[in-house]
Amino acid sequence: MNMGHGGGHEIGGHKLAHLAGLTFNMDTLTMTWLTMAIVIILAVVATRRAAIVPRGWQNFLEMAVTALLDQIDNTMGPKGRKLAPLIITLFLFLVVGNELGLVPGFTSPTNDINTTLGLALMVVILVHIIGVREKGAVRYVKHFFEPYIPFVIINIIEELAKPITLSFRLFGNILAGEILLIILGMLVPYVIPTAWLAFSVFVGIVQAFIFTMLSMSYLSNSLNNEH
Repeated sequence: MNMGHGGGHEIGGHKLAHLAGLTFNMDTLTMTWLTMAIVIILAVVATRRAAIVPRGWQNFLEMAVTALLDQIDNTMGPKGRKLAPLIITLFLFLVVGNELGLVPGFTSPTNDINTTLGLALMVVILVHIIGVREKGAVRYVKHFFEPYIPFVIINIIEELAKPITLSFRLFGNILAGEILLIILGMLVPYVIPTAWLAFSVFVGIVQAFIFTMLSMSYLSNSLNNEH
């Protein structure tokens, strides 16, 4: 789908590069690196001259970190604090990545299923690693057969569905938002696209929060020895 977006961008299409038999989406890689750089810069700027009374980026990041730490304590319990750096970094990456596509000439790395699926697989794999470490391999595998042995099929399907639903929810919302923004800009310039742009900023933050909260919920099950 070819649509102008700050110099022309093909929504759903990617600039491909091939190396050693592998195919890389170069625009996605570029936007991913840019997102990581922005997150690092924001963190450095906010903490370089930390003030007792926070202002600017320090105030924003402190509010976000405090809110996330409260959610971690409520969702994951005391053990969740050791995963706080991962959770906070994941949220900041998603917020910046989701909003990047609203800037003319840029795209969101999260409008590529490869990015969202990669993040979802990272979370799910970590869930199983933590589960084995916290409960032991035998006990962890045993819980898939509970409450009755035939439930192993349902439990395995549930585990396979987690990365799929987690990744497609984020991917679909971000991609659809960018497409609608471009279509509205072509059909009804200025007023409606500006209103949708403001709404898209809100949607990007909400989608980052949902992805992070679901990740915390999955990780909580592995940390909880009662499960």
